[in-house]
Amino acid sequence: MHRLEAVRLTPDGPLVDVTVADGAIGAIEPSGGGPPAIERIVLPALVDLHTHLRDPGHPEAEDLRSGTAAAAAGGYSDVFAMANTAPPTDRVSRVADLLARVPRGTTRVHPVSAVTRDLAGRRLVDVPALVAAGVRVFSDDGRCVADPALVRAMLEASREFGVVFAQHAQDPLVARAGVVNARVAARAGAAPWPAAGEERVVDRDLSIAADTGGHLHVCHLSTAGSVELIRQAKRSGVRVTCEVTPHHLVLDDEAALRAGGALKVNPPLRAAADVLALRAALADGTIDVVATDHAPHPQATKTRGWADSAFGLTGLETALSIVATVLRAPDTGRVDWARLTDVLSVVPARIGGIAARAGRPVRVGEPADLCVVETGVPQPIRVDRHRSRSRNNPFGGWTVRERVVRTLVGGRVAH
Repeated sequence: MHRLEAVRLTPDGPLVDVTVADGAIGAIEPSGGGPPAIERIVLPALVDLHTHLRDPGHPEAEDLRSGTAAAAAGGYSDVFAMANTAPPTDRVSRVADLLARVPRGTTRVHPVSAVTRDLAGRRLVDVPALVAAGVRVFSDDGRCVADPALVRAMLEASREFGVVFAQHAQDPLVARAGVVNARVAARAGAAPWPAAGEERVVDRDLSIAADTGGHLHVCHLSTAGSVELIRQAKRSGVRVTCEVTPHHLVLDDEAALRAGGALKVNPPLRAAADVLALRAALADGTIDVVATDHAPHPQATKTRGWADSAFGLTGLETALSIVATVLRAPDTGRVDWARLTDVLSVVPARIGGIAARAGRPVRVGEPADLCVVETGVPQPIRVDRHRSRSRNNPFGGWTVRERVVRTLVGGRVAH
């Protein structure tokens, strides 16, 4: 049995004690103590649709033990592990191998299958067999599925089997070898990655989704143009969902210009106007979820300049803090906890097909997948204390007012 004492379920709610027994919430009772020195709110544990665990293949960056520890420290009960490992997760045996090696008593891992064999963009994986093995999300993330015939085939399969095609929208003929937003490329002395490289793929795939009725999920939106395309498609009834990363919500291409390869990410950080459009779309529901795109790399690979530094940033351990900052009303200073819970827990669980277990409300009888958030006390982010094996997080030193202090998965303390 475990007991969370003197916590709140909403910022204005009464102080309660939450008792957990046999993996479920057994009781929620008025707390007998006075107001705590530090306010703590209990939320459904978080769900990340887009995590790179680097296992198998790149243990110097991350492995299952360090990656799930990082996820638990960030408040996550469930993460969807992207397929671009070495070898890639593109067949049933590799799904089974990954699941067999996940450490017990920590964050649950859901393998994402590649869309194409060997991530080569030429031949569709065995979707029926992978669905039978439990896969619910298919993505070549890190690479775009550029062939429209394969996109159509995957979307038709997604409709037939009730799964999701998550696309990395990057037209190779437009983005080419680009590494930085086109607006600042000349000043950076680096190859441009234009917004059109994302928007053309989004536009094309929305059209195919409309034709097929399949479920298209667009990964890591970065431009105002992409937001507007998805907004219009949703109004037209297209079955599309999308995500944004914490870093695309708060960092822009000017920050990237100052930092160089340390802020090299795919898609690149965009202009301030794009950041504002992403924030507005998150607030109005056009963007469905915040996904971390947690992409760990050894520090040495992030200090080689624009051309040679690795793409990617870590995000599991800072996502809630950053999203709470974004969803804080400027006039009252209050966090929109309901929206935060939706975009970090409830909706990603639904998209990923695990809503029967994850993203559940905090009430008696529900699974005890919970995170406890300390709120109201400004504290700096200490990347040196992160559980991830890598330290390529852009928010070190930032002062935040919310942080995860405890995570329960299946009623057990995972962090």
